[in-house]
Amino acid sequence: LGSVIAYFTSAKFLLYLGHALSTWGDRMWHFAVSVFLVELYGNSLLLTAVYGLVVAGSVLLLGALIGDWVDKNSRLKVAQTSLVVQNSSVILCGVILMIIFLFKTQLLTLYHGWLLTLCYILVITIANIANLASTATAITIQRDWIVVVAGEDRSKLADMNATIRRIDQLTNILAPMAVGQIMTFGSPMIGCGFISGWNLISMCVEYLLLWKVYQKTPTLAHKSVKVEASELKQLNVKKESDMKPAEGVQLIIEKDVAGSEPQQEKEVGCAARIAEPFITFRDGWVAYYNQPVFLAGMGLAFLYMTVLGFDCITTGYAYTQGLSGSVLSLLMGASAVTGILGTVAFTWLRRKCGLIRTGLISGVAQFACLILCAISVFMPGSPMDLTVSPFADISARLFENEPLPTIAPPEPEMIFATGMPNLLNGSIAPANSDPEMSPEPVPLISVSLLFAGVIAARVGLWSFDLTVTQLLQENVIESERGIINGVQNSMNYLLDLLHFIMVILAPNPEAFGLLVLISVSFVAMGHIMYFRFAQKSLGKQLFVCHTPDPKAAPDSSPPGNTSTV
Repeated sequence: LGSVIAYFTSAKFLLYLGHALSTWGDRMWHFAVSVFLVELYGNSLLLTAVYGLVVAGSVLLLGALIGDWVDKNSRLKVAQTSLVVQNSSVILCGVILMIIFLFKTQLLTLYHGWLLTLCYILVITIANIANLASTATAITIQRDWIVVVAGEDRSKLADMNATIRRIDQLTNILAPMAVGQIMTFGSPMIGCGFISGWNLISMCVEYLLLWKVYQKTPTLAHKSVKVEASELKQLNVKKESDMKPAEGVQLIIEKDVAGSEPQQEKEVGCAARIAEPFITFRDGWVAYYNQPVFLAGMGLAFLYMTVLGFDCITTGYAYTQGLSGSVLSLLMGASAVTGILGTVAFTWLRRKCGLIRTGLISGVAQFACLILCAISVFMPGSPMDLTVSPFADISARLFENEPLPTIAPPEPEMIFATGMPNLLNGSIAPANSDPEMSPEPVPLISVSLLFAGVIAARVGLWSFDLTVTQLLQENVIESERGIINGVQNSMNYLLDLLHFIMVILAPNPEAFGLLVLISVSFVAMGHIMYFRFAQKSLGKQLFVCHTPDPKAAPDSSPPGNTSTV
């Protein structure tokens, strides 16, 4: 009994509990805000698309700056500030959305509808701030705190990473289902109130949990912080190899003291402050490039350039092939199960073969499963038609002045079962449906192979994700964990943004098979990058799979050591 009590009061369990509460609120909000924006704008996806673009662009541009802020401030301050900003923003958004739902008719008549437009802009802006704060929370907790709590024990770190991912997998499915039921049997306004109330209570509990973890782990109070003249050590080591950081600081101080014109000093200070974010952005990306795990991080980012996941794009395509919302819900549940199996496989493979080889095995497993998706493109039932231009739909609307199709209101139970309405043809009905005649049955061989490959590939995907995550944790020095992981998030969002642009350029179902082949190609390129990284790190021992020797294995160096991988 004593050991059970000790576990439930340990820093590790409290960290899990805080992450579960945070992730649950995040998943509810990310699901609900998309549905709210569709509901508010007359069942159009315009606001949802704008929101997605703003979120991706913001993290892409500000990821390095957020990471730099994480590095330069104390751990507790960063965690608490990002927590309060994130939850307060969601609560404020929920209140504004409730007001819009209550008084939408009146807002439409005020100032010719401009006040309602201002409310939309305000909601998207505040929601974007919440997402940026969530990014800061993820960087500081999942990339820094967890490393400190695990200490020097690499196996403990791997187990904690895997547990965090299992929590993510469960909340990805359960949280949208829970809030979806509330919105289905209640109303969107009740959903807004519930999410706001949840975030208010959760914020208080998470704040307390963070404080408890901080108290139980004294090493969290000690943090290596970069000094001004030696920021991004890896970037400046070649340029300033003859200058010690302390000397650099001293030279700057002496120059300021020697200056005789205060106004000039003020101008220089203002110019430096204006230029600082741009310098940080540049230096962060260059430092990321100079990391020994750069190719591994790039390999992970390339996996985001894919339509082979359970997002709104694949869901929409599934509807065009005749799959119902209930079937898709079951498939999403199966994907969560295989994702959890991937976290189990990661811990087992790491113990048997070492961290780097785990990434290789996971990559091969994922790519082998995705071959099924590539085969599905050429099987009966596949709508792929290379004689139809992927840009035909866009060009017809642009040059023939055809009206844009209106989006039929999707059935709530279908949205809440799967996460998003169909993006491909504007409705949840199959693409070949006709109101006057029954649609011809579509062979399910192609779509069955597609989803079999996607679901099976989740085992390798999540094992590979955990591998790269731990490589970044172990091989990035403590003072640069924030900025490097911030840039990694930016890379992930960049490739994710490119995949949405790819779908926008080729939105018709006939082109989806081409998108599948492009996605498999990008996954292959990502794993080739990782293979090159592993080859550099392990050399001739690359394919020798054995239980790693804690004294000699290349991935058993102390956290923060960048000399070996």
